[in-house]
Amino acid sequence: MKNLLTTFTLVFFVFQSFAQNAKAFEVKVIGKGDPIILIPGYSCSGEVWNETVDHLKNKYQLHVLTLAGFGTAKPIQDEEILKTVRDQIIQYVKDKKLIKPMIIGHSLGAFMTLWLHSNEPDLFGKSICVDGVPFISSIYNTEATATSVRENPQFDKAMVIENFKKLPNEGYIDNMTKAMAYQVNDTLRARKIATWSFQSDRRTLGSTLVEMSTTDLRPELPKIKQEILILASIFGTKENSEKVYGKQYELLQNKKLVVADSKHFIMYDQPDWFYAQIDAFLK
Repeated sequence: MKNLLTTFTLVFFVFQSFAQNAKAFEVKVIGKGDPIILIPGYSCSGEVWNETVDHLKNKYQLHVLTLAGFGTAKPIQDEEILKTVRDQIIQYVKDKKLIKPMIIGHSLGAFMTLWLHSNEPDLFGKSICVDGVPFISSIYNTEATATSVRENPQFDKAMVIENFKKLPNEGYIDNMTKAMAYQVNDTLRARKIATWSFQSDRRTLGSTLVEMSTTDLRPELPKIKQEILILASIFGTKENSEKVYGKQYELLQNKKLVVADSKHFIMYDQPDWFYAQIDAFLK
């Protein structure tokens, strides 16, 4: 019995060590110059930035992330996946001794950008949030709070994860491509995004959706020191977009909000406009 107990204890600590060392993101480093970290959105591969990388690689050192469990990146089993991603990005910057790296984050990546800045106000340089907000749950319900969303049975994490696992593989990409038509104009782009979603780990899809929906970063915005460029898509009308995003970012002091004539994937729908905005801001 004693030997069995010893063996179990060793296996447990090996498992714990492995879990703690599991990589919360994959990274590709391209180009030379001042560092920029590129964070993709929900379920997307870092390949979503391919054209942006081509545009920037001759001027900057680009650290292109794919978050664990999205696309073909290996998932992690943490209870709070996004918080682990946040902490490991911070550690990555410190380990690599990156000096004030700028961040460009899309959607969930924009949310992560704000989380990184509010946790480490002096670690990062000025950054760009591409069509993401600090509290997604209040977009359609302005009365929503992190507590009220957590108490909503529809956001029970185990149930949401199970619902994702039950989605049939057959027809997944076709159905998701149709859904993506609301987020991007080009049908080939829509199918590529749908394919990344299909390749993603279902537990990760459910867990991160709940985690982001129940995390309100708005109270943390005053901690952010660096200038943030917010590129927003059309939310009904340009005037409504300015109102909705202005409210979301109300507590962020040093910001510039620009609305694109675009759906959610601005870098795909309006690439020339997008590059002009980031070039002007990064200078």
